[in-house]
Amino acid sequence: MSAKPTPMERGQTWATFKRLWPYVLPYRAAFLVSVLGMITYGAVDAGMIWLVQPLIDNGLNEGRSEVLRMAPFIVVGMFLIRGVANFISTYCLAWVSQKVVQTMRQKVFEKYLSLPVSYFDTQSSGDLISRITYDTEQVARASSSALVSMVRDGATVIGLLFIMFYQSWQLSLIFFLIGPLVAWVIAVVSRRFRKVSKAIQQAMGGVTTASEQMIKGHKNVIAFGGQEIEAERFARVNNRNRQQNMKLSAAQAISQPVIQIIGSGAIGVVLYVASFDFILSSLTPGTFVTIIGSMMGLMQPMKHLTRVNADFQRGITAAHTVFEVLDTADAPDNGTLEVERVQGAISFRNVTFCYPNTNKEEPALRDVSLEVPPGKTLALVGRSGSGKSTISSLLPRFYDAGEGQVLVDGVDVTEYRLSSLRHQIAMVSQQVTLFNDTIANNIAYACDHCSREQVQAAAEAAYLMEFVKDLPDGLETMVGENGILLSGGQRQRIAIARAILRDAPILILDEATSALDTESERAIQAALDNLQRGRTSVVIAHRLSTIENADIIMVVDKGQVVEQGSHQQLLEHGGIYSQLHQMQFGDNE
Repeated sequence: MSAKPTPMERGQTWATFKRLWPYVLPYRAAFLVSVLGMITYGAVDAGMIWLVQPLIDNGLNEGRSEVLRMAPFIVVGMFLIRGVANFISTYCLAWVSQKVVQTMRQKVFEKYLSLPVSYFDTQSSGDLISRITYDTEQVARASSSALVSMVRDGATVIGLLFIMFYQSWQLSLIFFLIGPLVAWVIAVVSRRFRKVSKAIQQAMGGVTTASEQMIKGHKNVIAFGGQEIEAERFARVNNRNRQQNMKLSAAQAISQPVIQIIGSGAIGVVLYVASFDFILSSLTPGTFVTIIGSMMGLMQPMKHLTRVNADFQRGITAAHTVFEVLDTADAPDNGTLEVERVQGAISFRNVTFCYPNTNKEEPALRDVSLEVPPGKTLALVGRSGSGKSTISSLLPRFYDAGEGQVLVDGVDVTEYRLSSLRHQIAMVSQQVTLFNDTIANNIAYACDHCSREQVQAAAEAAYLMEFVKDLPDGLETMVGENGILLSGGQRQRIAIARAILRDAPILILDEATSALDTESERAIQAALDNLQRGRTSVVIAHRLSTIENADIIMVVDKGQVVEQGSHQQLLEHGGIYSQLHQMQFGDNE
């Protein structure tokens, strides 16, 4: 391994460090106060060594008792100043670092909200969470404890070097012989720290991912008896995290004694050279003790600087990873058109689409064209994986069509502002997402101006009040994380109530009644039929009974529209739709 960092590594470290400064800049007053406190702390430490020479030469050798009497007051005063400076510097820098971390976490969180859906398709949720939690915390360590030690101990080193040169520049020059060697050791160790820190970040992402998967799938794990499998999986990632941290500790443990041994060698050389007559004759006892004391005093801050170098390099590596997230391109939003409410005409013109990072020879959609007039209902049916949900994902621009056009009211969806386009669409998917909040707040999610009466009306229209009225807290009942305290059918009714409240001109219903029993399905279907009136609806369903009254039914197979027509027309055609119908209803029709 080369000791010298590559230009790319130096450039990345410096570029990352420069990008951190704007986060500190708003709090520069507190930062400067903390730096002054750290410098004061280091100067006092150096000043304590400075006092040795007059105490020995003037106080002891010359027998001046007044010097010795003044010494206790000076020492206590210096330690008082040192303590105050330590408190101010530590507190102010901790405040600044936490502000920096708060800002970075907020920026990463908001960045996630603006990233394209395709980004999350290729990222582990554990890694994404680790960016907000672990990585930003490492930046805090680099900008607090590491920086405190670097500035404070750096000030001590500078002060002690000044004292050494002032007392005897000849002896002090010897100590500088170790400077290049110490710099070489620190450079080697820093590269190792950066490399291991990157591996630790990845290992932490694995720990977070394994934990999250177990917690989310806890019922399945215990139902299938997968406790040992999950325990072994976690043990592997947990052990990998331990191994990476031990590598960091090993590099840290080796570097500190190596630098101390190098420093002790320099002290040994100074002691030997001091025995020469031409040097010895120029030294007083106080000067000699001060120089040796300064050199001994340099060992401790050098040890600290080497130790905190690990935290600093870990923080720089973490900051670089965070900035990689912040530099990721947002979801394309170059449109300028904003509308209050569209009429709801939907058109697909020769749309071909491939999911990112998949085989482009097998697109999810191939040359799909369709027309849905305003206020009409389009039903999409077909086998799982045929491309039905992909069609519904292109409409709100979760993904952009690779070829062809997707239009709303004759306007390409890319010409709308994303917020305006998505405001026109309400969705109810088969995987309902609820937040750990009340039922009322989940219904009114992202609806700033909805009254309590409107929320209750939406709940009644979704037949939600049938079970809510029996709850002790009614609509104020907490649903738990992702609605864990509710049944699947109850969660789906909340999602439907949320769509009703949104009152959007376009509806996307992706298996909206899939989690309901037969009785609930009938009630919900009646609510959905009322909801769809006057709105353009795209309905994806496996149960053909729910889409028999659709204006247009399209059968999708392997990414292509293979049949199109009304329910009766498709039955008479005798194709795939007829076969699906036969499978579900037998010969009863």
